[in-house]
Amino acid sequence: MGLFDFITNRNKELEFMFDLELIGDVSSRIHMKKLAIQTCTDMIGRTISQTEFFIRKDDKKLIDDWYYKMNVKPNMNMNASMFWQTVIHKLIHDNECLIIQSDSEDLLIADSFVRNPYPLVGDTFNEVVVRGYNYNRTFAMADVIYLEYSNSKLAKLFDSLYTDYGELFGRIVSFQKRKNQIRGIVDIDATLLKDTDKQAALQNYINKVYSAYSEKDIAYVPQQKAFKLEELKGSTQTHGVDEVMKVSNGYLDQVAMALGIPRPLVHGDMADVDKVTKNYLSFCIDPFLKKIRDELTAKSLEKSRFFAGDRVETNRVAYRDIFDVATAVDKLRSSGVANGHELRDRVGLPRSKDPLHDKYVITKNYQESNEALKGGEKDEA
Repeated sequence: MGLFDFITNRNKELEFMFDLELIGDVSSRIHMKKLAIQTCTDMIGRTISQTEFFIRKDDKKLIDDWYYKMNVKPNMNMNASMFWQTVIHKLIHDNECLIIQSDSEDLLIADSFVRNPYPLVGDTFNEVVVRGYNYNRTFAMADVIYLEYSNSKLAKLFDSLYTDYGELFGRIVSFQKRKNQIRGIVDIDATLLKDTDKQAALQNYINKVYSAYSEKDIAYVPQQKAFKLEELKGSTQTHGVDEVMKVSNGYLDQVAMALGIPRPLVHGDMADVDKVTKNYLSFCIDPFLKKIRDELTAKSLEKSRFFAGDRVETNRVAYRDIFDVATAVDKLRSSGVANGHELRDRVGLPRSKDPLHDKYVITKNYQESNEALKGGEKDEA
């Protein structure tokens, strides 16, 4: 082998080593990205999966096929909880989600599709793929449920922050590996390098020494002439795990803020948990539900039904149990703001057959101001 052949092969080895370094760096970034996004999307998906979707007609909740599809079994392979969690995952990860209706009237979430925009007519969708099956047809916008998230803040976060945090995370992990690594140096006589057989024997000896040190609790190595093995002492610093957690939590905080999730909630802090939960429902969950509700209204209700008063509504999770809202329910009922059926709908209870719940009642404590100024009870004649 000539000198130039050696240099060429050496450059190839270096190029391969550089590739491995890049792969390791990218893998650490992808891990942090997936961990933070998965944590936040799972939280949002679990919350929205507990929501009830229904159409209110003449102040009554319609329990029909539409209700069954939205709240029980959208398709043959998914229940409602799994379905809505998948929708949220697609919506956040891809910034859009397409739901089509099959010939059997099942609601299917598209894995991929192509949207064809038109300026004067409705857009269309083709090349729709669901679980590996490619639909050789075109779907009109009026026949599908199409949700767009368009969170530019989250998109920029994906493009920038994961690079910075991922690189920092990778360096910290690399530092920890080097800190706990066993290192050693070998001094040999230069005359041994001239003989190929001696080189092979020396390498075999070094391999045996390394195996003895790494596999045995106690290992003795005979001292060889012209050969000296010395172990280098590593650093005794104990920090590192805290830095890893700080970087991971920092990235998680950034993703949570972009999605509107309060940071104490994703970390499991129990201080002011009720207030934090209300903020989470108001600023994170409600915007998602508003987007879904608007699309369902546009695609499920004709204009005539909407003008007649029909509405698509949602009942999201808002309390732990019915006793948490008992005082508020009593005030709403006793003040005449809501009747029994309206309150039962809001707290997730079925409608009652008792006609009393159709009436609006008010206690004697509520009266007009001019009546209150008249004072006490009238004397009997």
